[in-house]
Amino acid sequence: MSLEDTLRTLREEASREITAAANLEEIEKVRLSYLGKKGSLTKALKGMKDLPPEERPVIGSLANEIRDEITGKLEDARAQLELQKMNEQLESEVIDVTLPGRKVRKGASHVLTQIREELEDLFIGMGYQVIEGPEMEEDNYNFERMNLPKNHPARDMQDTFYITEDTLLRTHTSPVQARTMDVHDFSKGPLKMISPGKVYRRDDDDATHSHQFQQIEGLVVDKNITMADLKGTLQIFAKKMFGEDREIRLRPSFFPFTEPSVEVDVSCFKCGGQGCNVCKQTGWIEILGAGVVHPNVLEMSGVDSDVYSGFAFGLGLERIAMLKYGVDDIRHFYQNDQRFLEQFKVRR
Repeated sequence: MSLEDTLRTLREEASREITAAANLEEIEKVRLSYLGKKGSLTKALKGMKDLPPEERPVIGSLANEIRDEITGKLEDARAQLELQKMNEQLESEVIDVTLPGRKVRKGASHVLTQIREELEDLFIGMGYQVIEGPEMEEDNYNFERMNLPKNHPARDMQDTFYITEDTLLRTHTSPVQARTMDVHDFSKGPLKMISPGKVYRRDDDDATHSHQFQQIEGLVVDKNITMADLKGTLQIFAKKMFGEDREIRLRPSFFPFTEPSVEVDVSCFKCGGQGCNVCKQTGWIEILGAGVVHPNVLEMSGVDSDVYSGFAFGLGLERIAMLKYGVDDIRHFYQNDQRFLEQFKVRR
């Protein structure tokens, strides 16, 4: 059989196989069988080298015509089968658009975020700035600028994650206060700020302790600031967070960066001060620490302690949330249990 006859026979065979193909897989097999590297048409064309030179253009033109014809029929068949497959899929996957849709679960602010924003709104309303700082801090700002020089025994109260000898994960947000005092121009007015954020201490996690928790610390520095200003501010805070009939009391304490220092209690919001299991029958619940800023802290920031004074306070967001909502385990805040978090979801 001549090469020309072979080519014409391949055209007829390919046409029949394309017509008989029932799916896309069979169409692909036909394509490879004729047009692939080892296909029948490809093999047949290798015989052109044996043709006389004058026949090669004629056979070459016929070969191109047959290749184009087979290719076109393959594409037409593939398009038809794809359309057929899509129609079959649409028929088998009918969607009843009248059925009710699935309810989309809406997210909400975490309970600690809600507490933080509530406190920020409160203090912004009293003229405070909200200033944040780095969580990885210098030992100088975290300790020394807070009147805690190296080897000071009070450093043991805050077991610390050190990154290097002079770099650590901050144990409180007080370093933000030192950084802010460094740049504040007191000739233009007082400094009133709160510094919220995460802090870290090497502690065993249990119902009341965590190696990571959140604080908000406050600082006011101006002329003639006294303990009375601190008490008035904390009284407003207690009434806002725990109810208008709450009272506070101050107990002497010790913090290296304040002098005098106090622990602050709020009258029990469950029993009204009569004594119950929440306040351990005392009528009072401890909520935060505070005090008058130590002169050394002011002087290390270049603030004249003979002219300026201030007060500072620090509270844990988790503790405030636990007291306000009666949560008995700090770990609940970080376990992402929807049953727990849904209790505090704000409905809008």
